[in-house]
Amino acid sequence: MTNKIIAAGKPLQGKALIPGDKSVSHRMLIFAFLAEGKSEIRGLSRGDDVRRTAAAIQNLGATIEPLSDDGAAGGDDVLITGGISGAKEPVYPLDMGNSGTGLRLMAGVVSRFDFLSILIGDESIHRRPMARIVEPLSQMGASLDGRAGGTLAPLVIRGGNLTGIDYAPKMPSAQVKSSILLAGMGAKGVTVVREHTATRRHTEEMCQILGLPIETEVAGHSLKVSLRACNVPPFKLNVPKDPSQAAFAAVASSIVKGSEVEIENVYLGPGRDGFLKVLLEMGADITVAKRGENTADLLVKSAKLRGTVVSGQLLADSIDEVPILAVAAAYASGQTKFLDASELRAKESDRLAAVEEGLSRLGVNVKTEADTLVIEGNGGVPANLLKGERIPCRSFHDHRIAMALSVAAIAACNEADSVKALSEIEIDDFDAVDTSWPGFLEAFTALEKN
Repeated sequence: MTNKIIAAGKPLQGKALIPGDKSVSHRMLIFAFLAEGKSEIRGLSRGDDVRRTAAAIQNLGATIEPLSDDGAAGGDDVLITGGISGAKEPVYPLDMGNSGTGLRLMAGVVSRFDFLSILIGDESIHRRPMARIVEPLSQMGASLDGRAGGTLAPLVIRGGNLTGIDYAPKMPSAQVKSSILLAGMGAKGVTVVREHTATRRHTEEMCQILGLPIETEVAGHSLKVSLRACNVPPFKLNVPKDPSQAAFAAVASSIVKGSEVEIENVYLGPGRDGFLKVLLEMGADITVAKRGENTADLLVKSAKLRGTVVSGQLLADSIDEVPILAVAAAYASGQTKFLDASELRAKESDRLAAVEEGLSRLGVNVKTEADTLVIEGNGGVPANLLKGERIPCRSFHDHRIAMALSVAAIAACNEADSVKALSEIEIDDFDAVDTSWPGFLEAFTALEKN
């Protein structure tokens, strides 16, 4: 576990190097495993979460080879040979590391097979709630058990002979929905998931792209998804850039004076453009140039932000970006509220508590009221970043908390000309960043050099 000291930066200029979308990468790997034949994926995320899913499908029988571009091996580009016919019982537990998405999605996948699979992860994953997938997968006919009465990992799963269900998750979760749908692809009859508040639709989009028998029905903020058993064809697809990572560059470019940054080919499909909507409501200067059906190029210039209220569908669509949006709120003028954000307490950390502690240490007026996060922005650099001290901050082994606090420290450069010595922050366990964005700090340093 490595501590990292982050100091004030410089205005950001140029093109941000954003990794491939993590959520899409997970699903493309899984669909390639299920597909009978060879699939090509280009632009995969290099984060540890995605590497864990790649290792899991290899342990289940898939083979993964690097593809070459102009004779050079590309770690982001792979050729996968998969197929249900080659699936095998894993000899060892499938270690999903810090990836809640990976563990929950793979639980749905292995529930299709009549062999034994054990899913494990790191300390954080073993604290995260799993009853939300154990319940529906058990109803479909799989046998699942785990710690605390089957509510916590490790999960022990023996699947096979599944039957589709009609299920309404108790809380919005794309991971739960996807776990059920991935199991439903190998179940008898029709599998239906009804969401009262629609969540991100990466799995549905993959099914639609590959021509699988899936139907979606939107009514207001709700979503009904129906899927029949099907075989997955091999494919060739590119992974767009990750909006959750793009949000860090967008917020930094908005709050660091004199910045102008291009972010290319960002995925902005259903449920993934929430961070953009929030920033625009706050007064951000962002030009959106549509590139494909669900992708766009963003040009972000620094701007004076104002407080806002984030709730309901908008909160669901920006749930993973709340830590960095909270930093935007800290630099904005006025109050920002994130309402009814209980789901943030069940992420890699209790993100409501982690954000409150981290921003408080920087001198921000922030508090949680039940499951609501309230931030009073002063329109400038947080007070403690102007004291010329070293401020210890905890990441809680959460990549998004570590990255958000880093951006907050970098933006202190706004007062570099008026303050003799700006504070540095020391973030513990900074290696957690590798979960989603290896090279995060290097990407920002490259923008500062332009």
